[in-house]
Amino acid sequence: MAEAKTADGGAPIDRAGPSSIDFSLPAALEAHEPPEARGLTRDGVRLLVGRSPRDGQGAGGVSHHAFRELPDLLSPGDVLVVNRSGTLPAAVDLPDDRGTQRAVHFSTLAPDGSWLVELRRGADPDPSGQPGDRLALPGGVDLVLRDRHVSRRLWHAVLTVTDIPRYLAAYGRPIRYGYVAEQWPLEDYQTTFATIPGSAEMPSAGRPFTPEIVTRLVARGVLVVPVTLHTGVASAEAHEPPYAEWFDVPDVTARVVSDATDRGARVVAVGTTVVRALESAPPGSGTIAAAHGWTDVVVTPARGVRVVSGLLTGFHEPRASHLQMLEAIAGTELVRACYAAALDGGYLWHEFGDVNLLI
Repeated sequence: MAEAKTADGGAPIDRAGPSSIDFSLPAALEAHEPPEARGLTRDGVRLLVGRSPRDGQGAGGVSHHAFRELPDLLSPGDVLVVNRSGTLPAAVDLPDDRGTQRAVHFSTLAPDGSWLVELRRGADPDPSGQPGDRLALPGGVDLVLRDRHVSRRLWHAVLTVTDIPRYLAAYGRPIRYGYVAEQWPLEDYQTTFATIPGSAEMPSAGRPFTPEIVTRLVARGVLVVPVTLHTGVASAEAHEPPYAEWFDVPDVTARVVSDATDRGARVVAVGTTVVRALESAPPGSGTIAAAHGWTDVVVTPARGVRVVSGLLTGFHEPRASHLQMLEAIAGTELVRACYAAALDGGYLWHEFGDVNLLI
């Protein structure tokens, strides 16, 4: 299995800025709670499909569906790649004497063994803090700020406990942003595929899947294979490019994906995290080889994609950097058409919202 290069290993990083796709997102289109709290099932969300004319298995254009229709929208022999990373209760509340809620969001284990963390005060990032500051966390644990990450929003930090996932299981809660009014339990932030804990935030494109949907996909002849990418905290405020995150593309997945490419079948990624993992795997005897390590790959239209021919994803905020990944896969014109249709059709945004399939 190949070891992937990262920023720490000297690989070049594409620091592309935010997407040019801009729009106004009405507050009414923000999903404030899980679909189950809205009287739906997990797979009861809506699915907007955007097909490029380049897709040889259907006419181009935008169409509206229920997520339960997904197996009928894919073809036998297609490959669906899912992220098996599980969500950590990555927010730890801090005592505060100023009357506002302070918290530490644990983001990512860095290659040097430190943790990237974000300080939060209320609904916003907390810009305070100096190198060497020591924060007292619940359970008698201290967190020491070492130095700022290049993003300036995150800190490299070291802790007086080594098993961070175990600590978070005891003292953490799921990360929640201002558009989610209530605190929902951790199971609401897990996907059907979650088997390896490690993500600060849910790989949310996989949330609508149920065992029944997976069974129907397999019965139709769609191959479902896993990767792992432990996603860090989002940056809705700054639209920063992704930073180095740990990923793993198993050998069986590399072989199945390479075979699909040779056959001319579609490789559909479930989430932007899966795109990053697949596009980080180096070429091998087939299209890609098995690989693991930290990746800082940023997928843009200029870079393009070598592996992925389809993407199932949630709806992203205006000018979000992830929109450039969508453009790289489906083209700017189709992405703009999908977002116009989503706004007109009242689709819901964020991790508890509806989803978009781009082919």
